[in-house]
Amino acid sequence: MPTPQLYIGLMSGTSLDGIDCALVDYADTAPRLLHATLQPFTPALRTELLALQSPQTDELHQAALAANALADAYAAAITDTLAQADVAPVQVRAIGMHGQTIRHRPELAYTLQIGNAARLAEQTGITVVSDFRSRDVAAGGQGAPLVPAFHRGLFGAAAHRAIINIGGIGNVTDLPSHGEVRGWDTGPGNVLMDGWTTRHQGWAYDADGGWAATGAVNDDLLAALLAQPYLAQHPPKSTGRDLFHLRWLDAILAQLPAIPPQDVQASLLEFTARSIADEISRHAAQASEVYVCGGGARNSLLMRRLADLLAPRRLDSTEVLGLHPDWVEAVAFAWLAKQCLAGLPGNLPAVTGAAGPRVLGAIYPA
Repeated sequence: MPTPQLYIGLMSGTSLDGIDCALVDYADTAPRLLHATLQPFTPALRTELLALQSPQTDELHQAALAANALADAYAAAITDTLAQADVAPVQVRAIGMHGQTIRHRPELAYTLQIGNAARLAEQTGITVVSDFRSRDVAAGGQGAPLVPAFHRGLFGAAAHRAIINIGGIGNVTDLPSHGEVRGWDTGPGNVLMDGWTTRHQGWAYDADGGWAATGAVNDDLLAALLAQPYLAQHPPKSTGRDLFHLRWLDAILAQLPAIPPQDVQASLLEFTARSIADEISRHAAQASEVYVCGGGARNSLLMRRLADLLAPRRLDSTEVLGLHPDWVEAVAFAWLAKQCLAGLPGNLPAVTGAAGPRVLGAIYPA
């Protein structure tokens, strides 16, 4: 058996639901997921991270404190994962820490993820690789999405495939059997649905789209949502909470007659499904197979709508390709850490628009 090459990938995404922690063995060509855990955010940390998505008083101080708290939460998630896998920290080569995005403005040449990698290296005794997006942005790229390079190696096949990641934001990787791999953010994934559900139901998310199923799509609202100019842009492109947030939704609703909350939820689900399907039809029309990862893969109503809109293409989750949809992004950031330590590029210029391949990440040695 090859000597294990263990890496940890950490992902806390736009949905702000918690920390995905994946322990991965890269001894072979394909990654082997040894163990993975989800550590939900405490209500206090989630509230602070959500507040940092928009300007506030003394936000530099608040961001620094949140970064420390996030590093502590990352360390706890790693400790739990390693204990459950019976692996010692010294056996792990590096942690790939995405951090929590609090601003993403590539049009202004910056993107900002917090997490205090130095603190995490001190607490775990493991080398940490973080700040993966900044070098791509410095090279003129969007800094996102970064997972298509990982998707190429793991999910590429003779068939023309598209991989959809539905987290807070949706993104697509176009994987032709031959030729250039492309990828881009499609627009909202779960972010608007989750926010609206929390506001009106007090739940973190709408399980299986159950609440949305009680409503009816409002055509006027859907048309207004689909008119967002971002959706008409051509890749490379990326987006986040800086654009798609409840204040944006509220401004649209204020221009329309009152709509029952459940109908808004139904319309938001349809918006996510339509925006993703439209992007595939426009920019990955030749894909015959579509696979979904991220939290959206667990929303059965959303999956049914995507299947309808993308027919006759095959639609399934990445689990049928060998990696559970919950852990794809965390495993990808373990791969990005491995690439960085090896001095190998982690981006695809055709995806991000960067001037060329770049080694991504800042290294904090153990």
